[in-house]
Amino acid sequence: MRISGTGFSEELWGVPAQMRIAMCPKHWLAHAAHQATLAETVWKVTTMPIDTPLYLDTAQKRRLAYHATRAGAGGPTIVFLGGFHSDMQGSKALHLEAWARAQGYAYLRFDYSGHGQSSGAFVDGAIGDWAEDAEAAISGLTEGPLILVGSSMGGWISLLMTQRLVGRVVGLVTIAAGPDFTEDLMWASFSAAQRRTLEQDGQLLVPTDYDDPYVITARLIEDGRNHLVLRTPLALPFPVRFLQGTEDADVDMSVSLRLLAHASGPDIQLRLLKGEDHRFSSPKALAMIEDAIEDMIRCRATGG
Repeated sequence: MRISGTGFSEELWGVPAQMRIAMCPKHWLAHAAHQATLAETVWKVTTMPIDTPLYLDTAQKRRLAYHATRAGAGGPTIVFLGGFHSDMQGSKALHLEAWARAQGYAYLRFDYSGHGQSSGAFVDGAIGDWAEDAEAAISGLTEGPLILVGSSMGGWISLLMTQRLVGRVVGLVTIAAGPDFTEDLMWASFSAAQRRTLEQDGQLLVPTDYDDPYVITARLIEDGRNHLVLRTPLALPFPVRFLQGTEDADVDMSVSLRLLAHASGPDIQLRLLKGEDHRFSSPKALAMIEDAIEDMIRCRATGG
């Protein structure tokens, strides 16, 4: 895979973004880009906005936008995995980035293909594609231990990552996790007429409270069935914190209870926040996410 882009941040590269720099020393680029192939890349940075993303080109020919913050060697990297039709500019992703930087923790946020500033169209994607994106971003842009923070669909993706990145995940925090939602929350709720439309037309418009109607494709439903995690054993042998708001109208609290009952591991907790909705972005909710991550850090430090 190859990393390219037009902007960089001081946290990732160790050079102020406001400086005008033209550079191409191969050894510096190779180190800064985490062992990626950049021998032919020439960087020219001229007063770039600090939020200009970098890009990762994956083996699947997708270009993923991301922001990464470095920290000292040895500590875990916090990886934020966003939700369905969401992006890395959301309030939780940005808040956690600022918090991680203040605490001195490494941090990665990125957009799945078809989301945010990454390549591709949303309607062409499915759970398997976005899981591939997550694995490519995490494997290509981080090293060492990981604390995964998955929001909504990102909770499902993060559970898949625990099965693919065995040995690297040392902690998991999910926020209103929606594992298997294509089957249990979408397909199961569709009427007979909606199912016929999906099967005949290959797609279905579903109203949403957040934006224009979502286009749900037959491929999204069918591909989701290849990645279900609540039908087979789910071992999570590290500290886990499932966070859930009691007023979540998108992912009911029963989903978190089912996930808690289904998963196995030595330290799994479900924490509820009364009155919180699916966004889980109030000051109290954000503080709860911070506390959950700190739990992971403490457990790793003490061996608990």
